[in-house]
Parts: sequence; C-alpha cells; structure tokens
Amino acid sequence: MQQLVSILIPAYNAEKWIQETLRSAVNQTWPRKEIILVDDGSSDHTLAIAHQFDTPLLKVIAQENRGASAARNRALAHAQGDHIQWLDADDLLAPDKIEQQMKEAGRGKDSMTLLSSPQGTFYWRWEKARFAPHALWQDLTPIEYLLAYFSENIWFSPAAWLVSRRLTEQAGPWDERLSLNDDGEYFCRVVAKCEHITFVPTARCYYRRSGFSQLSRATGNRAAASLLLSLTLSIGHLRSLEDSARTRSAALIAVQESLSSFRPEQTDLREMIDRLAFDLGGRLRPPQHGWKVELLQALFGKQQGMAALHLLRKMKLTTAIRWDELLYRISRTPGACRKGICNHR
Repeated sequence: MQQLVSILIPAYNAEKWIQETLRSAVNQTWPRKEIILVDDGSSDHTLAIAHQFDTPLLKVIAQENRGASAARNRALAHAQGDHIQWLDADDLLAPDKIEQQMKEAGRGKDSMTLLSSPQGTFYWRWEKARFAPHALWQDLTPIEYLLAYFSENIWFSPAAWLVSRRLTEQAGPWDERLSLNDDGEYFCRVVAKCEHITFVPTARCYYRRSGFSQLSRATGNRAAASLLLSLTLSIGHLRSLEDSARTRSAALIAVQESLSSFRPEQTDLREMIDRLAFDLGGRLRPPQHGWKVELLQALFGKQQGMAALHLLRKMKLTTAIRWDELLYRISRTPGACRKGICNHR
C-alpha cells in the first residue's frame, strides 16, 4: 500500500489566501494523502472558507487562539501519515511537490533522511515566483546545513520539507513558547536529528511575502524575547552535533545578524544576547548601517531616523504587494480568462 502523507496547515486570519493554499494541498498528485487544517481562533472568514472544501481528504479543527506552534501540534496529534508535509496558510505547493519528494522517501516512515526542495518567493502571483538558488539547494549533512543556515542567513520555509514519521517523533513537538522564528528552531531540531538531507530539485513550493506586518517583522518585547529564545535553542541544536571553533563562529555570525532586531531600550534582552555572544567566544559590534540610515539619523536623530527608515521600507514593500495584487485580480477576472490571460491552476 502507498504511504500516507499528512498535510498539516495552521491558520489564523488567512481569508485572503486560504482558498489557494487548500487548493494546492487538495490538488497534490500524490494520491494517498490527508489534509488537516487547525484554525487558531481566526476572527475573519478563514474557518468558513475552509469548510467550503467539501472533501473527505480534509479535516478542519477549530481552537481558541493559542499561537501557530500550538495549532501545528494540534494538527500533528490528529495526523496518521507516514510522512508530514507542513504548510503555512499563505504558502503553496506545486501540484507534484509531494510526489517528487516521495520518490526519494527510501525507508518510508522509518527513514531518517530529511527531504528538501526549491522554494520560490512571491507576493500574489505564484506563477511569477522568484527561485534564487543558494547553498542549501543541494544534498547536505546535518552539520553542513546548520553551518550554512547560521553563517549565511539562508533557510527554507516549512513547506519546503517532507519529514518522515520517525524523524518527526525523534524531533518532538513544536515549542509553544515561541511566537517568532518558531519554524527556524523546529527545523534546526529536525535537521539535528536526521542522518542526511536530500534535496529534490524537481519538487517546488512557494513562500508568500504577504506584508510588512508579518509576524517575522515584529519588533515588540514578546517577539524579541521569542527571537532570542529561538536563537539560543537553535544554537544549542548546532552545538549538540559539534561544539567547535567553526560552529561557535557560525553561531556568533547569526547572533550578530540578529542584533538589529533588538531595540536599545530592551536592555534586559540586549544583556542576554551579549552574554550569548560571550559564551560563543566573541563580542557583538554595534549594528552597521548603510548611508541611507546615517543620512536619516543625521537629519532626524537616531530614533526618528530609524522610524523614518522603517516607514520607507514599509511603503516600498506595501506598494509592490498591492501592485502585484492588482495584476493578480485582473488576471483572474472572467474577462481576462476569455482573452487567454487567466492563470488559474
């Protein structure tokens, strides 16, 4: 019998995208699959839209808002699959993504090989996704992956991976203390438990940049504390494999890179990250800013200059996203379809 793949989707206020995401899951060419969506207390129409997918493949579960990690753990508790496909509520899978990776599944549910895939970035029009190869786009040992992840600030979204049941159980549940970079910590843990990472170039997924207000851009105290905890735990996963000069150096690069996410007034967190750097054998330098930041700070002062830079970046990204959304909606109108420019999947 073919192996069962569980596609697990945590969702919170994702009414703009959840229909496309669910369609990409339902349309997977791998025939033996189940889809479990956990709505994490959405206040919009996410849950109602999910219920419109009348298919025995899909199980919809609603819970009070507890965070993405809790929603993922809830979905995993109901999953029966031999392999786990994680999928965020705004991301997409190519129709044969799972099928292509299952060709490399080896020992099936007992495999300790982790499967990865190319990841494209898009706003609204997935067919315009940008696939930019980097050092993780190849077969890797766990230590090779983690060294690149920390030292080069490169990563895969949850959708890129396919994880065997055995490896999922070895890694343990998602850490529900984390609200920021919870996926980074989880997959550092999965990688640290695997024997090998096999990159499947014919499998594709799509990571959506949905806006400047994404959780990953949050800089509040809770988000910053989560980032620091995630970073500390992830470095621990790296050092559990190899505690050496090269692993501590790679970890120190990641700590330095994260420093700009902590505001000067977050003194307790700044002290903690300084101690983390010291434990790695180094010291942190003040964040290096380009000429644009220096100019804005000279004109408006340090704090106001950073606020102005934040606003400019937000305006630039928002403009790009809204323009792409406009083109997306034009291309999906009935008139556009009659003219042959429709891009429905």
